[in-house]
Amino acid sequence: MKLGLDVMGGDFAPEAIIDGAILAQKELSENDQIVLIGDEEITRSFLEKKQTDPNLFQIVNAAQTIGMAEKPLKALASKPDSSLSVGFRMLKSRKIHSFASAGNSGAVMVGAMYSVGSINGVIRPTTTGRIPQENGGDVIILDIGTNPDAKPDVLYQFAILGSIYARYVLKIKNPRVGLLNIGEEEGKGNLLCQSAYQLMKDSKEFNFFGNIESRDLFKSKVDVVVCDGYTGNIVLKQIETMYRLLQKRNLLDDYFLRFNYENYGGSPVLGVNSGVVIGHGISSPLAIKNMILRSKEIVEAKLASKIRRALQKYTS
Repeated sequence: MKLGLDVMGGDFAPEAIIDGAILAQKELSENDQIVLIGDEEITRSFLEKKQTDPNLFQIVNAAQTIGMAEKPLKALASKPDSSLSVGFRMLKSRKIHSFASAGNSGAVMVGAMYSVGSINGVIRPTTTGRIPQENGGDVIILDIGTNPDAKPDVLYQFAILGSIYARYVLKIKNPRVGLLNIGEEEGKGNLLCQSAYQLMKDSKEFNFFGNIESRDLFKSKVDVVVCDGYTGNIVLKQIETMYRLLQKRNLLDDYFLRFNYENYGGSPVLGVNSGVVIGHGISSPLAIKNMILRSKEIVEAKLASKIRRALQKYTS
């Protein structure tokens, strides 16, 4: 398996990215290889600095870099030799099985859409996050920022995508889906949540639990939480802030240590025709390592093909 990695993307690139790749390489099997995509001279220089054999990796030269603040579409069009552009061309031609980047998240989403494209029937691809549960395990939440505005049919489809991810990646046989709302009763919430509830409540495509309130996000009531990207992004950033405040006050225990985003690495993009993972811009080497391992996890689960089959039934 060839796991593509954008060496030049991220606030602390390329050093943190390469450090993370070195950590991940030690945990991969001999049948797996990380493909480092970026400035070849810089990449080799950093590997030698870390006293790591460059031959452990495949290195693909990409002389240009897309900055974090650049406009995605314009940047991809004007920089065909950027690490993101080269990586997505390799993904499209199946020279790599997955592609991960901690760089410009908008450019990653645009690159995925214009290279491998969305799966037939997907209204909008989505990104997912994980919320640690008190009794162990994680809950999947989607969307976490890709779609700040969403319609009821989009939330319905998020439920399908999240269920597939929970079933095949987290190995949950019949994942329970909850709709994030301000109350548990059917009539609660804004028009979006009320309409989405009506679509979801009789669905045979997933196991709908009902509405779930934010105070129950850590109680293992459900396995998948569905919301629009605006709400989901606020939830995850609040969790990150809670972690930092507890860390600052030396109040972390085994449970709250799991709130550290570095443990999860990146956010898989669900609904595109290949494995794409977006990492946090401030990713540390540990986060990069876990982002690479998350990429491998998605490929092994054959997630794209399972989503494709599920949506064929849904759209037929």
